[in-house]
Amino acid sequence: MKKCFFALIIFMTSLSSLAQNYWQQEAYYKMDIDFNSANHQFDGLQELTYINHSPDTLHKVFYHLYLNAFQPGSMMDIRSRTILDSDRRVGNRIAKLKTSEMGTQEILSLKQNGAPLSYELNETILEVSLNRPIFPNDTIELSMSFKTQVPLQIRRTGRMNSEGIDYSMSQWYPKLCEYDKDGWHANPYVGREFYGVWGSFDVTIHMDSKYTIAASGILQNPDEIGHGYTEQILDSIPDRLSWNFKAENVHDFVWAADPDYTHEIIINEKGPNFHLFYQEGEKTKHWKDLGEYMVRTFEYADKHFGEYPYPHYAIIQGGDGGMEYPMATLITGHRSLKSLVGVSVHEAMHSWYHGLLATNEALYAWMDEGFTSYASNRIEYQFFPEDFPNTHGGSYKSYQRIANSDYEEPLCTHADHFDTNWAYGVASYSKGVVILDQLSHIVGHEVVDRSLKRYFDEWAYKHPDARDFKRIVEKESDLELDWYFEYFVNSVKTIDFGIHEISKNEDGTLITLKRGEMPMPVEFEVELHDGRLSNYYIPMVLMRGEKEVASGTKVLTDWPWTNPYYSINIEHHPTEIKEIRLHNTGHIADVESLNDNIVVPEKWKWDKHLLRLEVLEKKKKKSIQNSVKMRKVAL
Repeated sequence: MKKCFFALIIFMTSLSSLAQNYWQQEAYYKMDIDFNSANHQFDGLQELTYINHSPDTLHKVFYHLYLNAFQPGSMMDIRSRTILDSDRRVGNRIAKLKTSEMGTQEILSLKQNGAPLSYELNETILEVSLNRPIFPNDTIELSMSFKTQVPLQIRRTGRMNSEGIDYSMSQWYPKLCEYDKDGWHANPYVGREFYGVWGSFDVTIHMDSKYTIAASGILQNPDEIGHGYTEQILDSIPDRLSWNFKAENVHDFVWAADPDYTHEIIINEKGPNFHLFYQEGEKTKHWKDLGEYMVRTFEYADKHFGEYPYPHYAIIQGGDGGMEYPMATLITGHRSLKSLVGVSVHEAMHSWYHGLLATNEALYAWMDEGFTSYASNRIEYQFFPEDFPNTHGGSYKSYQRIANSDYEEPLCTHADHFDTNWAYGVASYSKGVVILDQLSHIVGHEVVDRSLKRYFDEWAYKHPDARDFKRIVEKESDLELDWYFEYFVNSVKTIDFGIHEISKNEDGTLITLKRGEMPMPVEFEVELHDGRLSNYYIPMVLMRGEKEVASGTKVLTDWPWTNPYYSINIEHHPTEIKEIRLHNTGHIADVESLNDNIVVPEKWKWDKHLLRLEVLEKKKKKSIQNSVKMRKVAL
């Protein structure tokens, strides 16, 4: 309980000490759910306390009713059937749902401080006109009764998933939309990302006693429940149980229920206790080993990314792959050991880059999925180094493939509005990894590590955005990084540095480099025939400085971004040079590698010719074919 109390202190302190130009809303949910498993429906009562910390007077509020998306003809249904590369989990399945299989959420009554309110339902968004506006620093009470039908499992939420889990209850309750400095975020649900108001949940679920329930938060009445939450043997078990969970300082709540769950608790002396919920059998045999990996995962993450503050973390078999929620995750469980560990580590790291650093995922999906993938890559390398010879190499390759196609879209694209799932996936996952790892090339590994810890320390329990993270790295590096985020987030301009030509001059050798669309600091090395290596670093004018380079590396003059070419004189005669290699550190997403290295022919006639490297590109729909030619050009 110490960690829970500590989290509360951090949360309240962070709110009270926020800078004058930062504020965030608060929402406190108290819900009572009467679940009828015979018809997959439940009646709900919700009491919501909402505190307006904004400087604005609010005349309306908005709720998400996510389950209404699972109806034929919904925006999510139409989007899935018209996007170029539909998610195979969705496809046309929503269009085929029968009435008894659909998701529905009906509002029966809604009141403000006891007085009835008028509202308008637009599929997954409930627009509510207030009787009395919410003034700055004002608090109101909203009470609601609602009736819900749980849909067949299609995407994230629902009943009877592909592995036979009865209920995966995510996006299941009327959820208040977030209001921040950019106004209301009442986005219709089409299957993408989420954004929630910081606060707490007090949830009571009345359900048949045969079900074991897993959830966000802490079970308040374990001695009345059993089901593995306590060692106490219950004298008698009623037909229905009332489960009371509380989750403090979170922005969402998930639960799942199944009559065949095995519930294991892993006691962890150094951090949270882990609760595993799964259907025991041959296909889930590796769950027995999962606890050890999760203990090591949280130890690594606490050390490198910030300390996890909650006393509890649940890994729950359910859903349709892997999906993160505060203090819990839903994952499918029929997996090999490496797959099970991989998805569990990834979803656990969302506890940092979604659960605690709660960016608006719809606008900054790469700050959640990308940072999470970056962190989970590093952790999985500790477990399975043979599968990660280059920790983030897969992310670079994925990004480079789409960058060399016609389908890439900027990272600043709203998650709902990418033209393809491919573009969204690469942008938020792969390029999100690249933008963070590539900072190691720009500012250095140690600076990135310090920045990640400082980012967590300053922005946990808040809603940071890209500018906030950029400023953290700028402060840690004492470098300007506007250019990097403007190019790599707001555009699809690519990095392509190449060796343009080599020639002999009076001082030795003149090497000319050429850049493509996006400027970057450049590192390269020259290998001589006698085995000696010389390393060079070219800073950028835009950075107003440079990173700390390795001892022996020669720092050259800045490369102005307006200059497409950059020439370097080196003291060695061309006949001494064996090879010239760009990007020897590997932390740069150059989209064309064929012009990065050149092996100098030993019998080249330097007295008559220079050496030029050319990359000839032939564009096709999904790929670029390349060939390299070295040709003689008369001096």
